[in-house]
Amino acid sequence: MAKKRSAGILPFRVRRDGPELFLVHPGGPFWKNKDDGAWSVAKGEIDPNEEPLTAARREFREETSLPLEGTFIELDPVTIASGKEILAWAVERDLDATAMKSNTFTIEWPPRSGKVEEFPEADRAAWFPWPLALQKVTAGQVPLLLQLLSILGIAATAPVPPAPPPDEPPRRAARARKRASRKTTVPQQ
Repeated sequence: MAKKRSAGILPFRVRRDGPELFLVHPGGPFWKNKDDGAWSVAKGEIDPNEEPLTAARREFREETSLPLEGTFIELDPVTIASGKEILAWAVERDLDATAMKSNTFTIEWPPRSGKVEEFPEADRAAWFPWPLALQKVTAGQVPLLLQLLSILGIAATAPVPPAPPPDEPPRRAARARKRASRKTTVPQQ
């Protein structure tokens, strides 16, 4: 089976405080209440026999309906945890994120209800200062943003997930304690 491949566009604009990156938030019920680590480069699957940059431009248009011209900077592909390869291009372009309008998809919702609902592929778009963009984007796409920042002369690293508060034990230890507390003890006689 061939590896799945997606292609996308990462617009950026330069501001006094540094570059801002344009990301989209996935639509649909799964992503509804997710924010940090949920945003994405506007991207989608490459059709058979389609040139990757053509696919990236098509997907950007489908997910945002925004015009996109300029000089496209090819980024190195990344492979995300699912095994899918993402090809992406950056382009310097100032877009009105509030004017985006996405195409839609349908799924059975709620699951096993027999009811089919329609949702936008992307429910909103926004510009983020680069440090915040690194926090908002999905973990698998962080390398794409880091590549662009490097090209722009910014030395950045992937954000480190926050550590649990000192008074809160790690999940594994908490689960072990919970299991231990459920075990019945036999009183000694």
